[in-house]
Amino acid sequence: MEKEVVLSGIRPTGFLHLGNYFGAMRNYVRMQDEFNCYFFVANWHSLTTHPDTKELKNSVHRVIAENVACGLDPDKVALYVQSDVPEIAELYLYLNMMAYKGELEKTVTFKEKVRLQPDNVNAGLLTYPVLQAADILIHRAVKVPVGKDQEQHLEMARNYAERFNHRYGDVLPLPYAFNYGGELVKILSLDGVGKMSKSENQMNTLYLADEDESIRKKIMKAKTDQGPSEPHSVKPDYIENLFTLMKLVSTPDTVQKFEDDFNNSSTGNCIIRYGDMKKQLAEDMIRFIQPIRAKAADIQHNHELLQKIIRQGADKARASASETLKLVRAAVGMDY
Repeated sequence: MEKEVVLSGIRPTGFLHLGNYFGAMRNYVRMQDEFNCYFFVANWHSLTTHPDTKELKNSVHRVIAENVACGLDPDKVALYVQSDVPEIAELYLYLNMMAYKGELEKTVTFKEKVRLQPDNVNAGLLTYPVLQAADILIHRAVKVPVGKDQEQHLEMARNYAERFNHRYGDVLPLPYAFNYGGELVKILSLDGVGKMSKSENQMNTLYLADEDESIRKKIMKAKTDQGPSEPHSVKPDYIENLFTLMKLVSTPDTVQKFEDDFNNSSTGNCIIRYGDMKKQLAEDMIRFIQPIRAKAADIQHNHELLQKIIRQGADKARASASETLKLVRAAVGMDY
């Protein structure tokens, strides 16, 4: 039985962090054994907000290396760079004929980007959801792991597929959001405000490339308070986040010890020592991040291996994309 197609992409506009790993990468590693997976580095997408490309090649290489270091197997998945698959651009062109200015201007991400970069409102920014739809539909992917912030774009991709099928015949399957449900982990930044970020709020984000001392420094500065006012108090978000991080990288016994300390604390009898908790968390986090960082660095410095991974991914992706484009061209009447 043929496996269902899963697709996901990541922009090379910052460093992968702990939230990326536990919110996405860990699931991708599981998906590669259950589905036909296409994972790509969205370097065309990055141009909409990062026109300076001096560091782009290094960033693309780092993202590829970090993905493999996190457990993606280039022999099991198609791990490729978006611009290595020109078929995407042709499908993007066809889909643009079915995308309307009004609907594109209403997208939440477009309005947010316009607010953040009013002097760089380019056509690529406006048609970002169309290119995203082409990324998905070029492989006829049916499952797309996305967060809440991308659900509107995925709905638009379905709309474009439906419009294409209505106009030209049933060619493109409709993609849907997919995740492993209850196993999704929400990791806040270390100040408890918002999520960890690839490029913003760097002192409150734990990156997979962080050195040991940087990890210690960031965790020791994480927001805490005077402790609970009464036993079995509800934890504030920023304290809950420290426990969430600890559950991910520490032993169950360690987590239980600090849970008990918190639950038995009250005003005038504060047993929980957040300083000790953060010291323990820092060392356990270092033990977790260290091997990923080291493996990613080794891959980044192995130019021959990097090129092999990228070429292998491009070959797999282009084979799939060419099949779809052949069907699309025939449906549109572009197969002269």
